[in-house]
Amino acid sequence: MPDLTCTVVTPERTVLEKPAEFVALTLFDGEIGIAPGHTPLVGRLGAGEMRIVSGGGTDRYYVEGGFVEVLSDVVTVLTQRALPAATLDEAAAREQLDQARARKATTPDEFTLRDRAVDQSRAQLRVARRAFS
Repeated sequence: MPDLTCTVVTPERTVLEKPAEFVALTLFDGEIGIAPGHTPLVGRLGAGEMRIVSGGGTDRYYVEGGFVEVLSDVVTVLTQRALPAATLDEAAAREQLDQARARKATTPDEFTLRDRAVDQSRAQLRVARRAFS
């Protein structure tokens, strides 16, 4: 029986709110797994996969940065973008990665923006590949 509630919110809307048995998220410096009774925390998200285990199945999403808060068996994800992994197109993600790599950068800010675009594209490509494997 699910003991967590997982809520995912973007600036535009609440993407999902559902019961869960386990949630795994990509942090900016690794991955975290959250089970019922987890210690309260606030973490900074990276671009990557979010897995929600519920009812014997696993829902996969691509999330793009933001924050996660765990408090009283409620997992709240605040992110810039959350997309179901099944909606990702591997070819489009690969093209996006090629474009990000080709982006010219001559200033520190341009390098930062280019590196972020490359990281996001790589993460989206990994999630797309896992969704169909």
